[in-house]
Amino acid sequence: MESLEKLLFMLSGVALTAICWGSYGAVLHEGQAKLGGSFKPLICVGFAYFVVAILIPGAILASQGKLWTGWSFSGIGWSSAAGVCGTLGALGIILAFSAGSSASKPWIVMPLVFGTAPIIITVISMTTKGLWSQANPFYYAGLILIVVGAVTLLFCAPRGKPAHAADHAPSAAAADHGQEADAAKPETAAE
Repeated sequence: MESLEKLLFMLSGVALTAICWGSYGAVLHEGQAKLGGSFKPLICVGFAYFVVAILIPGAILASQGKLWTGWSFSGIGWSSAAGVCGTLGALGIILAFSAGSSASKPWIVMPLVFGTAPIIITVISMTTKGLWSQANPFYYAGLILIVVGAVTLLFCAPRGKPAHAADHAPSAAAADHGQEADAAKPETAAE
């Protein structure tokens, strides 16, 4: 029974991460658009990290009497490096969104990020654990499929309408409709 509870707890954590990280790009892209396409969203991300990653766990640990115990230099170093990786990742996403390319959209950038991230963790884990000799051909085929999927996504993703199409003058029908509306205004005012 205990293993089932641990499994459900683990799956809850996975679901929370998938939902949050899955929506991260769309939410960040919207924030960047609302802030004028600048680096200001990174400041907001940092503030959110402060609240969610420092204040809340600090309060929980303080209430348990564990805030000042169990710290180690090695643990602080590795955990801080993870924080730097996360923050630089947020910066990378902001840079990708700022590129001005038709591919600088969340539905292209985020699958590329999350499609290539497993390759990075695989290379790191397999190298540090010395497991490359144990990988079978299907494992390598899976890695190749991830790369092929990322490339396919990049070249086949929907791009939306070109920006210059929206800037053209309205069609004749729309112009005629506008003239009719303008002509109707004085008559309405006269009544």
